Amino acid sequence: MISVRLSALAVALCLAQETAADTTIVVQSTTSTANSGLYDHLLPLFEAESGMSVNVVAVGTGQAIKNASNCDGDVLLVHAKAAEEAFVAAGYGLARADLMYNDFVLVGPREDPARVKGLEDVQKALTQIADAGALFVSRGDDSGTHKKEMQLWTDAGLDPVAASGTWYRETGSGMGATLNVGVGMAAYVMTDRATWLSFGNKGDFEVLVEGDPDLFNQYGVIVVNPGHCPNVAFEPAQSFVDWLLSKDGQDAIGAYDRNGAQLFFPNAAGG
Repeated sequence: MISVRLSALAVALCLAQETAADTTIVVQSTTSTANSGLYDHLLPLFEAESGMSVNVVAVGTGQAIKNASNCDGDVLLVHAKAAEEAFVAAGYGLARADLMYNDFVLVGPREDPARVKGLEDVQKALTQIADAGALFVSRGDDSGTHKKEMQLWTDAGLDPVAASGTWYRETGSGMGATLNVGVGMAAYVMTDRATWLSFGNKGDFEVLVEGDPDLFNQYGVIVVNPGHCPNVAFEPAQSFVDWLLSKDGQDAIGAYDRNGAQLFFPNAAGG
């Protein structure tokens, strides 16, 4: 009798563990969505409605894509559209969807040695920084922000990496850490606006360059392909993505702000 009861208990425990595993998903995410506090706002809403739990791994976009490609996650939420489309094309993810957007800004010290304040042409601003040899701190970490920054330098006809270690410095770190270095060195930094608005160590730094359409920052979301990664919790992952793209999820994204400033703007089709 005792052995029968123990066997029944073991089966119940296994079923409970399987159920818990089925309702927990891992999101490989860019750091800006985490550092801005967006998940602290969104996840309790989704978890209360669905009964599921969501664990977020916040790293640079390049690392998040690599992790998801290696089957370490159920959902990918990043901001480098070309890389996201390549991820899907390679069979690592299912369909990609636009989720939300904000923009990048160029911040720097009030002194503004390269005289870029007020410019709405980011390529002109970068050219003036390079010509002045003014300090610029880059993430240098293959994140979505770094990919965008490098594209902007290329569009300006410049190769700042050739000046690495002189006026151009690379941290290999996340956005918050890079901003801290930039403030400490009185150097220009390109950052997503959400992280900037949430950043607490601004010192005398301010937004100097904004408003160029080239600074547009689109975020996308993808369910990792269970055909490539059999361990993917497909149904819970799809439920989370469906919620993010739904009116409820989109409204929740649009409602998130810091000190009255909206950080992300939902733009899912039909959301």
